[in-house]
Amino acid sequence: MTHALLDELSWRGLIHDSTDPAELRDHLDSGGRRCYIGFDPTAPSLTIGNLLPITLLIRAARAGLGAVTLFGGGTGLIGDPSGKSAERSLLTVEDVRANVARHREIMETIFGRALAAEEIPAFVDNGDWLGGLGMIEFLRDVGKHFPVTEMIRRDSVRRRLDDPDVGLTYTEFSYSLLQAYDFRRLCEDHGVTLQMGASDQWGNIVAGIDYVRRVLRTQVHGLTCPLLLRADGTKFGKSEKGAVWLTADRTSPYTLYQFLINLSDDEARRFALFFSLTDREPLERLFAEHAEAPGRRALQRHLAREMTALMHGQPAVDAAEAASAALFSGDVKAIGADLISDVFADVPTVTEPLARLAADGGWPVVDLLLATGLASSRRDAREHLGNRAVLVNGDRIDAEATVTEKDLLHGSVILVRRGRREWRVARFT
Repeated sequence: MTHALLDELSWRGLIHDSTDPAELRDHLDSGGRRCYIGFDPTAPSLTIGNLLPITLLIRAARAGLGAVTLFGGGTGLIGDPSGKSAERSLLTVEDVRANVARHREIMETIFGRALAAEEIPAFVDNGDWLGGLGMIEFLRDVGKHFPVTEMIRRDSVRRRLDDPDVGLTYTEFSYSLLQAYDFRRLCEDHGVTLQMGASDQWGNIVAGIDYVRRVLRTQVHGLTCPLLLRADGTKFGKSEKGAVWLTADRTSPYTLYQFLINLSDDEARRFALFFSLTDREPLERLFAEHAEAPGRRALQRHLAREMTALMHGQPAVDAAEAASAALFSGDVKAIGADLISDVFADVPTVTEPLARLAADGGWPVVDLLLATGLASSRRDAREHLGNRAVLVNGDRIDAEATVTEKDLLHGSVILVRRGRREWRVARFT
């Protein structure tokens, strides 16, 4: 059954580099194989870019491989220079440990939703062996196997060495040796013979393969998937602007759902191939359905539901869809307190004293429109109101209306709309 992994990855366009394909297939077909992917804890959360190798482990586990998740409790103190144009900021031991713990929580939740209990990957931390590795031991047992001339030919190293304004520190230069040593320990201690990762890791993976084969005389393999890139060619990285995070404290389920529902058709197809855990046949039917009626956005809706559920659970999907429906219909009173800020995150907001609403008779809506910028003058405000173009909390109002504390949603907010799309949020404190 294991060869099915390579067939699926090939169909999805998820094989960027690999060791000899025929040898890799024979190796996996022999059964009982184990694979791993490493994750460096450089931030408290993970991004949608990290979800790609996470789903790669899920696909491997579903195909019958024993999967191992390696946390970089040791390498995270160094930082991988691959794909970076400048040196990473070094983290403290405490920060790295906290990040590892958080990453494990995130992955346990995702794996728990996608896999049977017996398929869930093992969790290993390279800090367990790198933390006790002495300098002399490292140079004798690892360093002597890595010719410098070969190391400096790698793109990630060459690019930094050729930039006189940045350069490359010895700390970063040594990173690939640490990753190679990880592969050795995983092979020795856990029987791992396949390392996987994103395409920017290929140089490090090849170094590890050569090292393990030389030292352990064991046949091991490597495979990489393409990087997840934005339309402008940049990564969905932790340090990149506008990162899409896997945890609700950084990217809310509603924001994630909207990000996915608004993907272009080309992006949606790519995301479906990369991330969807839906089997090939139903996914191909979905592609055909979407091609016939792209305006229905069936592919985007499937992705938004599936990926939001994978990361945040079905209740989060239900809440995001209910909020979207309420916004579309104008029944904004139905949007829960915990979603108001997310739904209207990009809407201009003004803050006003609560006393305005407590005045005798309430606060005239004409003044509310001026305060929120939906009218340039009283005359302009009355014209919009006279045309029945203004809604407060989803209710159409006239020029004589006022707002009071009774109009507050969730005790602090009034939502104002002019026309079909011009929204404002008024917060009262």
